[in-house]
Amino acid sequence: MTGFKLRSEIADVQVIAVGSGVRVRAKLRKIYGTGRWRKLKGTAVVELPDGQVAAAESNWYEAHGIGRRDILGGHLKSGHSWTGQNRPFAG
Repeated sequence: MTGFKLRSEIADVQVIAVGSGVRVRAKLRKIYGTGRWRKLKGTAVVELPDGQVAAAESNWYEAHGIGRRDILGGHLKSGHSWTGQNRPFAG
């Protein structure tokens, strides 16, 4: 599934990886430019393409001066998974 929409602010944001710990750092620099890339996770209410609205945990990349990019998908609080490659960050 792709094309989800955020229906709330992202809460409970946690840093998963920073700098060289971000495995796709070279790709992010090539596409978006040089920055201090971080991988983060947080929870929000999302609307899926089928109209379902649910709480979900999602991961994304972020760099100072560049912003949030590449939502990776996540897990609905009901236990189901969903994927998304919204570029730039859908919000």
